[in-house]
Amino acid sequence: MTDPKLRTTSGNGRTFDSVLDTIGNTPTIRINNLGPDGINLFVKFEAFNPAGSVKDRLAVNIIEAAERSGALKPGQTVVEATSGNTGIGLAMVCAQKGYPLVVTMAESFSTERRQLMRMLGAKVVLTPKAEKGFGMYRKAAELAEKHGWFLARQFETQANAEIHAATTAREILGDFNGERLDYFVTGYGTGGTVTGVSRVLRAEWPETKIILSEPENAQLVGSGIATERGEDDDPISSHPAFEPHVIQGWTPDFIPAVLQESIDNGYFDQLIPVPGPTGVEWAQKLASQEGILTGISGGATFAVAMEIAEQAEPGASVLCMLPDTGERYLSTPLFGDISVDMTDEESEISRSTPGYHIG
Repeated sequence: MTDPKLRTTSGNGRTFDSVLDTIGNTPTIRINNLGPDGINLFVKFEAFNPAGSVKDRLAVNIIEAAERSGALKPGQTVVEATSGNTGIGLAMVCAQKGYPLVVTMAESFSTERRQLMRMLGAKVVLTPKAEKGFGMYRKAAELAEKHGWFLARQFETQANAEIHAATTAREILGDFNGERLDYFVTGYGTGGTVTGVSRVLRAEWPETKIILSEPENAQLVGSGIATERGEDDDPISSHPAFEPHVIQGWTPDFIPAVLQESIDNGYFDQLIPVPGPTGVEWAQKLASQEGILTGISGGATFAVAMEIAEQAEPGASVLCMLPDTGERYLSTPLFGDISVDMTDEESEISRSTPGYHIG
């Protein structure tokens, strides 16, 4: 007889035709140990996507929208600029569908991201860190024009926000069906999440406050300075308010056209900057006190969610987006003080019994 207290599972009620069919339906998880008393604090944990980040949604929709329109031909090479997560998602999608992929990425981003993309079959072309995000963006455009490759254009394509309106937002509505959601908190990379989710929440739950964040030392939206754009809404220069920051995946050195929709339409109610080290601190706290392993961007978003939660009225519900897993930050400051060798305390534990002791 099964122990009634034993956790059990029963399957998904279906089999999946490919890994791509497992994208989305990520869990909304209650925070039990870190949140203020009297506040319902939740995270939407995008690491449950098959390639480990929210960008899996974008990646599959870019490719499938291009297939439907005829912009992407069978066997054609796909090229895109990315800080990592979109490239990893695209590598997964292209591996499954049989498209070669070339990714351009600034050399400053974590090395494990390069390895993950190459493991998934992509080619990774590095650009000088001094040229920032704009440099990797222009390199991708040059390669597409030179070789006739399909440029994914994650920063401009309508396929970006559309998939978040069709999936991420609908999942939030379903998860909070019959319950209140007072605040939705997110950062931005391309702006697809905030724009797509806000389209739906503004229409269906206008009482929900939408909070956007960006790095404290790279306040592009907060500066009020517009990004100069070309005919295709592509940026033509680096934004003057940008400075290098540790929140990988957030805030390139231009305001993406996808995000511009949120700015122009007033989709967010408040813009709160956050320091990079604070993002590191809260990502570490989520791991050690909640068992939730997210990256620096997740920690930064959670820091803002905590700020909102501490000011919210009793009984309020706050939902925070966690964009990815912490495992692709091993070479970043997130793991900077995490020892590879045994600590003194661990060595003491080892020496507490006589056998199998090192040193």
